[in-house]
Amino acid sequence: MNRIIIALLLGLAVSFSAAAEQKKQLGNWDVHYIAFPAPLLTPEIALQYQLQRSKYNAVINISVLDKNNQQAQKVALSGNAKDLQGRQRKLEFTEVVEGDAVYYLAQLPFYHEQRFSFTITVASGNESQLLKFDQTFYVD
Repeated sequence: MNRIIIALLLGLAVSFSAAAEQKKQLGNWDVHYIAFPAPLLTPEIALQYQLQRSKYNAVINISVLDKNNQQAQKVALSGNAKDLQGRQRKLEFTEVVEGDAVYYLAQLPFYHEQRFSFTITVASGNESQLLKFDQTFYVD
């Protein structure tokens, strides 16, 4: 996890087109999410997590923590991204576990200046919450 965090932070520091990490409190969870262009990943990180580094691909990274003790939570994620023309793309999340950290990665193809509205269901046991956010992607 440290390598991906370092890669993300370095990439964010050199690219103004990436959005900063965001957090929403949903029920008993703190949900951290970030969406950024895939070329910000190093080739090694992309290979390790089987992510395509195309300038036309975005990476969505979500982690869910217990809001009281901040421990990583294993959850089920499902959702989609809808563009301004109403086209929906299903997001396929892959779970990554590194030590105590658990996070979920998905990829999304995009065009220059394409804006998406994300709707993602976060579920575990009998708790289910809806994460919504908007993001515009740019091709460098």
